[in-house]
Amino acid sequence: MSTIRRAAVLGSPIAHSLSPVLHRAAYAELGLSHWSYDRFDVDEAGLPGFVEGLDASWAGLSLTMPLKRAIIPLLDSVSATASSVEAVNTVVFTEDGRRVGDNTDIPGMVAALRERGVEKTESAAVLGAGATASSALAALSEICTGPVTAYVRSRERGDEMRGWGERLGVDVRIADWADVQQALHAPLVIATTPAGTTDALTGAVPATPGTLFDVLYEPWPTGLAAAWSARSGAVVGGLDLLVHQAVLQVEQMTGCSPAPVAAMRQAGEAALATR
Repeated sequence: MSTIRRAAVLGSPIAHSLSPVLHRAAYAELGLSHWSYDRFDVDEAGLPGFVEGLDASWAGLSLTMPLKRAIIPLLDSVSATASSVEAVNTVVFTEDGRRVGDNTDIPGMVAALRERGVEKTESAAVLGAGATASSALAALSEICTGPVTAYVRSRERGDEMRGWGERLGVDVRIADWADVQQALHAPLVIATTPAGTTDALTGAVPATPGTLFDVLYEPWPTGLAAAWSARSGAVVGGLDLLVHQAVLQVEQMTGCSPAPVAAMRQAGEAALATR
């Protein structure tokens, strides 16, 4: 009989998370009947106690807000990718009991873009300046050969994005949110803002748009993504990102590669359709 192996996603709130759907679909496709994947509502205060209480059956954890930074002091090592943005979304427990942190959001973004044919871009625009925006800059450090313009609402946010750019080796230029319509003319636009934020931009989509990467997956399509598609622009969505970062998590936690991208995406689409 195979040894029971456990994994889960932690965060607060967590009920909306699609991670269990994606990971369980992967386990089913890979024949890992002895693996389980759950979700637990855990906040920053409860995180140390939760991690300390895990036994040897645990293979890994997925972390979402607000735990991506809070987990770092509890780890034995952190990958260069995760260190670059000070955010860990993946923890793997090794056979010798070590806790190893990584960030699969960044390579997940690169993989999602590559899947839609975007290998390189000469410039890009990033809408927003939160945690996802810093991951977007890290992804762009691998594929963007020129400047990245970040559209932000405050000088403080602009300073943060400029600082991330210096740290990641990206030429970040700051623009005011009032001028955000100009962003839509970039060959690659990455929208990292909350639902509804970009709805006012639907009428400003250019006649021949480039590629839009909208990190939201619910509701989908966003108004901007729908308007972009109507103009025959290429669109990468939040589910694409969610699937590709989860693919890398499954591979790291289970040691099985490649993870079943198509089955995981199909499961995610089916789950969203019922909401």
